[in-house]
Amino acid sequence: MADETYPDDLRYHPEHDWVRVDGDEAVFGITWYAQDALGEVVYYDPPEVGAIVVKDESYGELESVKAVSDIIAPASGEVLAVNDAVRDAPETVNSDPYGAGWLTRVRLADQSELDSLMDGNAYRTYLAGL
Repeated sequence: MADETYPDDLRYHPEHDWVRVDGDEAVFGITWYAQDALGEVVYYDPPEVGAIVVKDESYGELESVKAVSDIIAPASGEVLAVNDAVRDAPETVNSDPYGAGWLTRVRLADQSELDSLMDGNAYRTYLAGL
């Protein structure tokens, strides 16, 4: 398992999803908190490349030994790629949630949607209140 971290270069959604912005594209994943709550991830059901994801709506599922959990899009856009390595080895989400365990790359539809997301400090404060 990875150590608990919340990198400051990411933006965080209240449903425990993160986004790393790269120009007009972004990479989505789940936070350390989310993977810890899920337990060992055993299956990743990603969206199709070309699909449109909508902010605050489910775009796929992660299944663990405990539960099946929807993955919530932190922003809207078109799916450009899914992480096939996570499909083949879902436990990567547990060992490296911010690196090799990324889930989806999208072309952002509206960058202003990112303004409502939390930075690392705000997300840590949010978690402390749960």
